[in-house]
Amino acid sequence: MILLEINNRIIEETLNNKIKNALAGHKPESIDVKIADFDGVLFHISNVGGDKTKIRISISLKFYMQLQEHGADELLKREYGPLLTTEEDGYNVSLLIDLENLPEDWEALVKNVGLLKRHCFASVFEKYFDFQEAGEEGHKRAVIQYRDQETLYVEAKSDRVTVVFSTVFKDEDDIVIGKVFLQELKEGRRASHTAPQVLFSHREPPLELQDSDAAVGDNVGYITFVLFPRHTNREARDNTIDLIHMFRDYLHYHIKCSKAYIHSRMRAKTSDFLKVLNRARPEPKNIEKKTITGRTFIRKE
Repeated sequence: MILLEINNRIIEETLNNKIKNALAGHKPESIDVKIADFDGVLFHISNVGGDKTKIRISISLKFYMQLQEHGADELLKREYGPLLTTEEDGYNVSLLIDLENLPEDWEALVKNVGLLKRHCFASVFEKYFDFQEAGEEGHKRAVIQYRDQETLYVEAKSDRVTVVFSTVFKDEDDIVIGKVFLQELKEGRRASHTAPQVLFSHREPPLELQDSDAAVGDNVGYITFVLFPRHTNREARDNTIDLIHMFRDYLHYHIKCSKAYIHSRMRAKTSDFLKVLNRARPEPKNIEKKTITGRTFIRKE
């Protein structure tokens, strides 16, 4: 199975090219690039006030205000510090890179800028991981409406953190393939006792959400991760956040890949069957006939 990249490669490649050209002494060129990412996230790379040496990277998330309630602003200040600048109109966060004042480790800076979306998501997970680490219970469940009809729920107990994704399956066959895929995740846990528990419920929300306004319906599914201290401790939490915040996209990406593979196999099999039928067709026979006047002609049967 393919793991989706947590960074935005287009941002990284664009910034790498701009910085390398600047370091090589080339004349800077203007830039105006918009990039669409998963979950309706939009990036914009542009110059500030027509100054080609100032590159602004902005991100727009429809659910950013919900992330702010869980410390997104503080986490971004920790990660980006002086790079943060006044937000561009229509965007939630903006970073500014000065091509005339680059740090020596600019490669690490570019890599971190490519993780902007990941860091926005990370705030809610870090907050509830800290609650679990301190043994605190009773905190209000985090509810992040990360897509129009899909929601992320995070809740902390003294011994675990429960993360629930609600997702909508647009096609009936997506539900079937999704169930098979999630069953494989359950089976994979037998091979690794350190893996988190994964639960799947269809139509109805899990018990953790019975007291909420969680959606119900034939095309609604809920995926629950039960994260224990071995997944949320200081040494492991970054990797846990990297993997879990992309899970919804990971699931639907592999459903689409599975459908594409099935269709390609069906087309290949149909082509093979047509070849067999063509080979099985009897060869036409040439039969010589005569007319009443004695002329001969050949008729194919």
